[in-house]
Formats: sequence, structure tokens, C-alpha cells
Amino acid sequence: MIGVLFMMRTEKEMFDLILGVAQKDERIRAVYMNGSRANPNVNNDNYRDYDIVYVVEETESFLADKDWISVFGEPAMVQEPDSNDLGWGQNADHSRSYGWLMLFKDGNRIDLHIQTREAMLEEYTKDTLTIPLLDKDSILPPIPPSNDSGYWTQKPSRSKYDGCCNEFWWCLNNVAKGILRDQLPYAMRMYNEIVHIELDKMIEWYIGTKTGFTVTTGMWGKYFKKHLPPELYELYAKTYSGFDMLWQAIFAACELFRTVAPAVGRYFGYMYNKNDDDNMTEYLKKMMNHEIR
Repeated sequence: MIGVLFMMRTEKEMFDLILGVAQKDERIRAVYMNGSRANPNVNNDNYRDYDIVYVVEETESFLADKDWISVFGEPAMVQEPDSNDLGWGQNADHSRSYGWLMLFKDGNRIDLHIQTREAMLEEYTKDTLTIPLLDKDSILPPIPPSNDSGYWTQKPSRSKYDGCCNEFWWCLNNVAKGILRDQLPYAMRMYNEIVHIELDKMIEWYIGTKTGFTVTTGMWGKYFKKHLPPELYELYAKTYSGFDMLWQAIFAACELFRTVAPAVGRYFGYMYNKNDDDNMTEYLKKMMNHEIR
């Protein structure tokens, strides 16, 4: 059975709406955009968010009646990260800025922030992915053309490289013990949130060595597939699994790490600690085969 096809509003329709609201509202003095739609190196698809900032004279009136956001469409869900109700906004100064993350039923999403001129002047030039869209009073400072240079992978120092290798191999012993103890939450979180983070870090550096550290791998590696050779990305995909296949994922992660980490080390003249690799691999095999009791 084929579901009902929902047509998203076009990019032109969305920008006409976003800018039309700003042009009609005297409280809104400028508009600018951040995020993936401001990145010339990101593939154009319909699922990119509209990361929009309205520079306003004050925030109080916008917060007094939050139903004003209904002008943007019928929401499927709204999140307010600056709200005290969520706990994240406990230190937020609502007199300076506030945000709504809005997912609409047609699939479009607007991440909208209102921001006073004072707050804008502190933040506007910090994000290299910024495009001015409207400036009623010529208050937006001059900036270079939008580019993703502020998100490029940074070269690791020797200590960061060594620390990444050490943390990856060391914490695998905790994963192995969690598996043998049948502690699913512990083993999975230790692997995914500690060990795999170090693998991802090394992958970012590896891609950097192949691109002169002039690209971004995106939030949480979402552009890994774009930048990794197919065979390495196929191996990377195997590093994810459910609990029942965790051993296979672990050894895929180990194989990938020992492939890219020495390459990164050679690029910078850093020595890869093969002794940790050999010893922990032997330990993991013994644990998997219940040879250590």
C-alpha cells in the first residue's frame, strides 16, 4: 500500500514567507541565515533546515504571545530549547534572544531565533556560514561570502593523537566486560559513546590528511560517506550493530582504526602505539572466546 504523498512547500515559497513576515513586522529589523542552506558545498535537497535569525528591537512582545509563529504553517512539533521548562534554558537571557525549532506537517523545518541588535553584534561575525537576507537599517556588519571554513577539521596535536589512540584501545576492555556480564546498556553506551567517538575523531583526521584539512565532515560525521573511499566507508558501516552482533562491530572498528590511525600518524610524524593495538586485540579475542575467567 502506497501512502499519501505530501508535497513540501518550495524553497521560494519558504523564503517568500520568512522574508514577508519580516518585512511586514516593524519589530524585525534584519534577517540572516546560518546552517546548511548557507553552505555552498552541501548538496541541495529538500530536507535542509531553514536556520533563520530575526534581529528584533525587543523580545518581550514575541514571547508574550507565542502563537505568532503559527504564521509559518501547521506544525507537527515545536521545540523551544531556550525554555526553562526543558531545563536547557535555565541560564538563557530571554531579553536578548529566544528560539523555536519548528517542524511542519509538509516536512519543512525552520529553526528560528529572535535576537536583539546587541546580541547580534556579538555573534554575527563568528559563524562563517552566514548569509544576510534583509537589513532595513544597515545594521548587519560586513562579512565575507558564506563558507564552511569555520567547520573544517582541525589538525591534532601529538597529545590529542596519542590520547585518541589510548582512549580507543583502553575503553574496549570495558566494552568486553560489559558483554560478558550481559550488561547491554553499559556495553552499548561504552562502545557507542566512548570508543566509537574516538574512532570518529580519527576518521575526521584521516579525511583531513587527504584533503589538506580544508573540508568539514559535518555534525557527527554525516559527510563521512562523501569523503571516505568506498571500501573504508563499507568497513565503517560494519562498526555499528545491535547487542547480538557487538563483537563483530568491535573487530570491524579495530580493523578500521588500525588502518587509519597509523596513516594519520605518518602524515604528522607521530608514532602509532602498535603495542596497545596488539595487546588489546589479543585481550578482546580471549574475552570473546571466554578464555579469561
